[in-house]
Amino acid sequence: MANGPALSTARSGEMLDVLNANQFEGEFIDPEVVKQAEENFYRGGPPKWLNFYISEQAESDGTGTPFIKRDGYNKLVDQIQQQRKFPGISAVKLFHQPGCGGTTLAMKVLWDLRKTFRCAVLTGSTSDITNVAKEVVHLFTAGSQRQQKTVLLLMNDEQILENLQDNIMVKIAEQQIVTRMPVVIFLNCVRKDALLQNSDHVVLQQKLSDTEKQKFDEKNKELCRKYNEQCNQFHGFNIMQTNFSQAYVKKVCKVFSTVRSANKPKKTQLAAFISLLNAYVPGSYLLESQCLDFIKHDYIHGDFSLEDRMEPFSHLIITFQEASGKKVCMAHPMIAQCCTELMVEAGVARSNTARNLLTTLCRDEVPAFLVGFVKDMLTKRRPKPKETKEEENQINSTEMEEEQERFSRLILDIQRTEDYVQSASVLEMASNKFDQNPFFPQALARFYYTKLKDYNLAEMWAKTAKERDPQNSFIADTLGQVHKNHLKNIEHSANPREILQLAAKAIKAFKDEEQLAENERGLDMKGDGESKVSHVFNTRGMFGYLQVCNLVYDRLVSQSETWRGVLTKKVSLQSVLGSLGDNKLFRFNDLIKSLRDDVQRKCAFFDKYLTYSKPDMKKDDPSYISRDTSDCYRKYVGDYPPKHFKDKGADLIQKLKQNLVDTSAGVLSCLDRECTESDLKEITTWWEEIFSQRDSVSALANYILAHIMLRNRGAMFPSDCNDLTVFKQKMPLIPKDAPELQMLTLLLCWPSDSEEKCVLDLNELIGLMRRSYEDAYKIHFRSRYLPPLFFIGKGQDLTRIVHRKVLKKMFLEQNEETIQDWSNNWSNENIFRELKIQEHLLKVEGVVRNYKVYATIGGTAIEIDANLRNSLWRPRQVFFYIGFTIRGPVAFAIQTKPGEKEMASSEPKERKPQRSPWMDKNGRHFVDLHQTDLINRVTDTEGILLKLKDRGLISNENYEAVRALKSTQDQMSGILQSLTSTMGKDALCDILRRMKSIRPLINELEGSD
Repeated sequence: MANGPALSTARSGEMLDVLNANQFEGEFIDPEVVKQAEENFYRGGPPKWLNFYISEQAESDGTGTPFIKRDGYNKLVDQIQQQRKFPGISAVKLFHQPGCGGTTLAMKVLWDLRKTFRCAVLTGSTSDITNVAKEVVHLFTAGSQRQQKTVLLLMNDEQILENLQDNIMVKIAEQQIVTRMPVVIFLNCVRKDALLQNSDHVVLQQKLSDTEKQKFDEKNKELCRKYNEQCNQFHGFNIMQTNFSQAYVKKVCKVFSTVRSANKPKKTQLAAFISLLNAYVPGSYLLESQCLDFIKHDYIHGDFSLEDRMEPFSHLIITFQEASGKKVCMAHPMIAQCCTELMVEAGVARSNTARNLLTTLCRDEVPAFLVGFVKDMLTKRRPKPKETKEEENQINSTEMEEEQERFSRLILDIQRTEDYVQSASVLEMASNKFDQNPFFPQALARFYYTKLKDYNLAEMWAKTAKERDPQNSFIADTLGQVHKNHLKNIEHSANPREILQLAAKAIKAFKDEEQLAENERGLDMKGDGESKVSHVFNTRGMFGYLQVCNLVYDRLVSQSETWRGVLTKKVSLQSVLGSLGDNKLFRFNDLIKSLRDDVQRKCAFFDKYLTYSKPDMKKDDPSYISRDTSDCYRKYVGDYPPKHFKDKGADLIQKLKQNLVDTSAGVLSCLDRECTESDLKEITTWWEEIFSQRDSVSALANYILAHIMLRNRGAMFPSDCNDLTVFKQKMPLIPKDAPELQMLTLLLCWPSDSEEKCVLDLNELIGLMRRSYEDAYKIHFRSRYLPPLFFIGKGQDLTRIVHRKVLKKMFLEQNEETIQDWSNNWSNENIFRELKIQEHLLKVEGVVRNYKVYATIGGTAIEIDANLRNSLWRPRQVFFYIGFTIRGPVAFAIQTKPGEKEMASSEPKERKPQRSPWMDKNGRHFVDLHQTDLINRVTDTEGILLKLKDRGLISNENYEAVRALKSTQDQMSGILQSLTSTMGKDALCDILRRMKSIRPLINELEGSD
């Protein structure tokens, strides 16, 4: 009833399991089939469409109570119905703990909405996104433009949502389909061990509400009347009916407490295997044929069923039929966990069960699905708890992916309850058993270098992993991490030769990894047909290199200040060998000579990588990457010029390096790094002087960009940007010029309003910038979000170029939001709702057609990118704000132009909720429901009044009148009396939620509704 394999029910060869609107209607269904389906479901089997049909029929003819809907049902349906009002593609998320009925709830929603939507479950491999998109579009159109109907697609992989959405839009555009309704609504069913708190999404956990308890009690009475004693074995249902009672689970699993460690029968071993798999890999199973084959020697005579052969464990195990065969699993994840624990108490350790599974169940050729389950059980790492993620761990980070635990749950449990040796033993056995798989030796190497500190064995297994997948840069990373950790943990008494020997090994490994990463191609990139495909560009090799350089610098300089000059190339190694006292150090001369230049190159990469891109719209890179990179740059490059550094302007270049602004990316990140006004004035002057000495286009561009940054800092420079005309005379640039120069060209020649014509061809300039980006950055920034660097504001020349930091500051001042709140603003575009920001930016007119957006400049349509592609589903006249990423201009906050003719009633409306989000289902507003609490408990009325006044929601007269009232209660009452419209009340709620001091109260009141 609450088990996990439910999303694997497709017919063979299909990506989607489609639920027909008239499923089972008019069919004769054998009563025995009905009985079997119902029994299996309540015992703990995964839900089938037939279960919902059976329940529906029983309810309609009065022989049964309604199918139980957990409390999230109505909210889930409401959210889905709300999405029908919006064009394009949207997603509704359901988070649930394993075994609490999440999949059942999601499938029940699909069943009930099967006549409203074309419902389907994504069951095929999500690696072929293009094919999935093709099937979704085909289901949407049913093969004809006139047969469109919105698809409701149930899926359990939230990682592919954005990529799948893009592919669906591409297919729609390719087929020239004019959509008259939403194409697809994703119902994303996501298992989470630790659930979100105060989430806007539906969240199911292993705890019933009073209403749910009542429903389960009523259903229990019905099942007892119908099935009598057989109900005692309906463990899937009973665990939920008893509110996930541990006492119930222990009672039904007590048969496992009699197990002994020695001479275990095959059926006991098999039950232990299934329990271990289900406890650590939700949704795992074995085939019935595998099980029968494993225990056949226990029964020499007779044709016994698996159920008979598995006594006394058979009531804890369920068998269910799917397209790929009969599958076997434990009745509930809690039962699997309890059985595993009881076996440990009986002397059968987890490591023993795992090793036994590998030696006896994984003999000969192992089915691919079982290899996958074993791999997940032994190597899949969970996210770390929030309190252990951040800075304290980043200081000692060994890999860039610090949001995950080091090892799988099973390995961590073995480590916790047994010892490190047993954990290593299990991983070693898996590594030897699956001798082509690189992930087991990779995990084993990680275990040796982090836990056992055996760097020789760690190196051996890391090399083994690399040999098994020699083109995979992420596998290659482990060898570098082994050597880096060895260097980090080497005794402080280690001499320079020992330090450099380890550093040389680590640097070689990381450079090899970097080269492999450069050779890997993205899914949408042209290659030679043999290149490894990777969705993301692996930067761990470059970052690992910089971490090693930090360690080398700190270790060597702490022993002798002489090393500072050697590592920064201020003095040569040969000239100081005598004072260092070890002539054999000269063998590392080539390595040492290469460090400064390599550090400079890799830091320049990260400067661009972190300034121009981020992991996705909602997430920033961990702060330790920027911190460690900057530290390394200052040690090797910024503080000391190299020997013979005598180029023209060399002293100025060194000053720029000291301030991390010797590149365009460095200049463009000045405000993000909180450079002071005096710093920016110096930087601007230095770049101006360098240009006067070198006559370089890049130097000129950096001078102009520094001037722009200074203006955005709010400073008044003594003179205007004198050489602006010189740069304009060089426009348009040539294709080989850097994207930063192409962006500056576009910024300078972009018209001040939509009527003004541009002297240059904007379409051509945008094309130049995009090609420049493709050549310079696409391979490295693939899959990452490109945030805006600048926006076009009101005004003339440089004063209208607005840096993103200016908008961020304005927004945070208006809303008292935290930095974490800010990071979502490019995904929800809330920032552009602020009146102060709207007044600051230039509004550009344009048009949406053929799923693209165009800015209308001087009567010419200029194609640009859209920040939110979901804004492109409906052809219409629009306006928006123009931002510039390192790839080119982007439309933000696309809105329908006032006066634009509304669409036909059969089509979705503009993405604007018809009803206030602060109203309950009965139409009562949050402000009206909680008026007393708001009057008595809100104290910062002064701040609220100011924000209402800034938004034009309260007149000056009312502002002064309310402010004159003596108590905060009277002032709050006066505020509420002034806001009579729904819009005003909505605005008040938004203001209250954004005020940190009041946010807990709002969350509390929302939770009481």
